[in-house]
Amino acid sequence: MLCGARSTRCATTVRGPAYAGGVADGAQERYEELVDELIGTDGVTPPRGGSGFGRGAMRFQNKIFAMFVRGRLVLKLPADRVDALVSAGDGIRFDANKGTPMKEWFSLDPQSRREWLALAREALEFAKSAAP
Repeated sequence: MLCGARSTRCATTVRGPAYAGGVADGAQERYEELVDELIGTDGVTPPRGGSGFGRGAMRFQNKIFAMFVRGRLVLKLPADRVDALVSAGDGIRFDANKGTPMKEWFSLDPQSRREWLALAREALEFAKSAAP
């Protein structure tokens, strides 16, 4: 269950048509566990559900820092960190179907051995550093 036992603030899931077929085994569940782990952090809000961009996103002070898109963990990180992760073969720059990969958004390869929680914490710290 998304936003499970630790929280009463979230009653939605991030499932929908975007997650049908082609999703790495267990990726959805891994994301749900990640959400459960981070939503107790001050300023972090769980996915809102619904439709449209960001429906499966975690936010810090209303700014998206991690989301689950097309079966992949997507994180906002400093551009140089994204460059390093892409160079290491851990994923690609995220493209929101607009034809241009975003320099500060990273889409983790589902087969990568990178720790999801560690990367999400990096993204959260980056979001905190940009907060007013």
